[in-house]
Amino acid sequence: MSPKTMKLLAKPMLFAAALIWGTSFFIMKNALDVMPVFFLLAVRFTAGAALLALIAWKRWKAFTPDYLWRGAVIGGFLFLAYAVQTFGLARTTPSKNAFLTAVYCVIVPFLTWAVVKLRPDRYNIAAALLCVTGVGLVSLTEELTINTGDLLTLLCAVFYASHIVAVAKVSPGKDITLLTVFQFAFAALYAWICGGFTETFPAAALTDPALLLPMLYLCVMATTVALLFQNVGMVWSDPASASVILSLESVFGVASSVIFYGDPITGRLLAGFALIFVAVVCSETKFSFLHKKTDDLELMK
Repeated sequence: MSPKTMKLLAKPMLFAAALIWGTSFFIMKNALDVMPVFFLLAVRFTAGAALLALIAWKRWKAFTPDYLWRGAVIGGFLFLAYAVQTFGLARTTPSKNAFLTAVYCVIVPFLTWAVVKLRPDRYNIAAALLCVTGVGLVSLTEELTINTGDLLTLLCAVFYASHIVAVAKVSPGKDITLLTVFQFAFAALYAWICGGFTETFPAAALTDPALLLPMLYLCVMATTVALLFQNVGMVWSDPASASVILSLESVFGVASSVIFYGDPITGRLLAGFALIFVAVVCSETKFSFLHKKTDDLELMK
């Protein structure tokens, strides 16, 4: 396809990725009723690695042995993030899981500061304050306590942020699609190992019609297709608008959970969601789209 066509398709692809990931929260919740956490992730990442390996077959000529340790490192962080998130999802509502996971966008600048000594700016600090307030409204009870599921979801946000920083450290000069294949493969390996030691594989569940469609959606759409859409969309669009579109994942997560799962929504919860969403937009874009509009108005005078 021509560059012009790819630029036209970029934002719809990002929007589709956010929609797919947003709807996967309540689907994961239903799948957990039948499949244990580690084996659910093992099947998902194994299928994702296999599908992506086939899609990227022309890229295998770029393979070098160092892809293995790089994939093992970022696959480890990805596995930890998904595992903790999934355990959290089993103990909280899909809508809260979706929004609390989005906190990773705010954590990344501070984790980057710790790793590469790049100091956060005033937008990152403002986003952190907004985010902490939003998390408090979403998670804290009237007794100022937090349930286990919400706490695990916040921990998963730390692992997602660690994964992003790790990818930035080990991916330069490497084919990102091929590296993702190994990332998925190692994440699957870790999940199979943990499942083998701690869970019983539900062989009967594989023939359960109620599990087939959710697993197909998670393996094909939420893992392989969404990732490809994100990669392509990020290449052919500007980072500011791309990050705003991708942050809609949490909004779609809440909407789908309310519509299909019946999650209760209160005014306090909506206020918390709104603050977290504004924090994500602030952290990711620094409100550059507002600056651009102001500049355009100045030019028109």
